Amino acid sequence: MKNKFVLTMDFVVVVGTLFGLMWAIGYSTPNVISPIDNYETINSSILFSIENADYLYIDKNINFTNPIEVNLKDNSKIQLEPGVYYWKAVGVRQTEIKTLTINTLVSLKLDKTENGFNVVNSGNVNLNVEVYNGSELVDEVYLESEESVEGSGDKFIGGMK
Repeated sequence: MKNKFVLTMDFVVVVGTLFGLMWAIGYSTPNVISPIDNYETINSSILFSIENADYLYIDKNINFTNPIEVNLKDNSKIQLEPGVYYWKAVGVRQTEIKTLTINTLVSLKLDKTENGFNVVNSGNVNLNVEVYNGSELVDEVYLESEESVEGSGDKFIGGMK
């Protein structure tokens, strides 16, 4: 009976020590693979690769007064406007606050005209714009920021050059 008590106590001590070591090593802290801290990009789509985290919080305020909350288990997609963002990953513990800067805005504006549309690059990067009628590509134009061109079609797709 005494031997069983000693074995139980040994098991509790060993398991407690292992959990304590994992906590001390930071095993429960989220591991950020990407993006790196102070990351700057011209893309508004950012891949966040984080292990051991449940949520990602993104805000323009370092105090996270109005954060965007992203559940990392839902494969969510968010669109960020150009600017400086603060972010952190949270699981059992949380990461340090990191920064991310987006330097571009990809945006097309369409104004209806008598002959079709006036296509305006209303973003801040140069774009290649494909013009389609149905599924048929009918034109491809290059637009600098704030430049416009008249086009006729029913679908316009703009991408960075």
